[in-house]
Amino acid sequence: MDDSALTDEALVDAANGGDASAFETAFDALYYRYRDWVVRLAYRFTGDRDDALDVLQETFTYLAKKFPGFRLRAKMTTFLYPVVKHTAIRIARNRRRYLSDREVPQEAAAPGTQPHSSREELAAALRTLPEKQREVLLLRFVDGMSLNEIAQTLRIKLGTVKSRLHNALNTLRNDGRTRRYFGL
Repeated sequence: MDDSALTDEALVDAANGGDASAFETAFDALYYRYRDWVVRLAYRFTGDRDDALDVLQETFTYLAKKFPGFRLRAKMTTFLYPVVKHTAIRIARNRRRYLSDREVPQEAAAPGTQPHSSREELAAALRTLPEKQREVLLLRFVDGMSLNEIAQTLRIKLGTVKSRLHNALNTLRNDGRTRRYFGL
């Protein structure tokens, strides 16, 4: 069976309905299909590669516990997003709680330093956005979700998604570091 040709729904059905071997094969296919996305998303919330890998492990442990009987009622990313987000926030919060002053990451220790690349400038500009606007912007342009998918994922109204995206884009259009991305 070529797992890459199967839909997420077919893999979930196979994991629900089969024996241990069928579950393992189907679950592995889901893991390999979404692991990179989970790590990238977790890294956006934690800012730490090791924490992002911990989020990956906890996310798929959570998913595995949903079987048998798991029903996929939306896209897999829509289901996984809140799990990754809340796990990442918890892990990042726990890490910050135990960091001493000497262990503060370099970028946090030197707030007055100037970014050296356009990528760093863009990242700095994104960090100035309110959390909810940044979240919608990244889901739209990094994760490629439609506005309806974002609304479903975040459990907010479509109009709220549009408003947050509009406000985020306006802020970035007016920021000198990002103005060139808008052709202004």
